[in-house]
Order: sequence, then structure tokens, then C-alpha cells
Amino acid sequence: MPQNNIYALMALASFGGALLIARVVVKIQKGEMPGGDLWVLYLRTLLGFVFAAAIVFGYRSFLPGQ
Repeated sequence: MPQNNIYALMALASFGGALLIARVVVKIQKGEMPGGDLWVLYLRTLLGFVFAAAIVFGYRSFLPGQ
């Protein structure tokens, strides 16, 4: 499989993970899941890094491969 396709799949997986984390944050804030303000802060920080990884992998998938 070409390396660009692998980067594209990693971008999709990272974006899917970011959506999952965002959904968990909303559920914690609504009170549907246990957790406090510290968990929300941690998950939002993790969300930022995962979303940044999705952007980087997506950008990398469009660069010429080797």
C-alpha cells in the first residue's frame, strides 16, 4: 500500500478519535458520564493534540511520496 494512503488512513482515524473524545467531553459536561472539571480539561487538551495530528497526517497524505 502506498505510504500516502497510510497517512490518509491515519488522518481519518485521528479525526474519528477526535470526534469520539469531543463526544465524551460533552457527555461529561451534561452529567451523563462521571467526571469533573479536571477530566474535561485533560480531554480537551488531548482533543487538541489528536485534532492537530489529524491535520498533519491529512496534509502529509497530499505531499508527493517516495
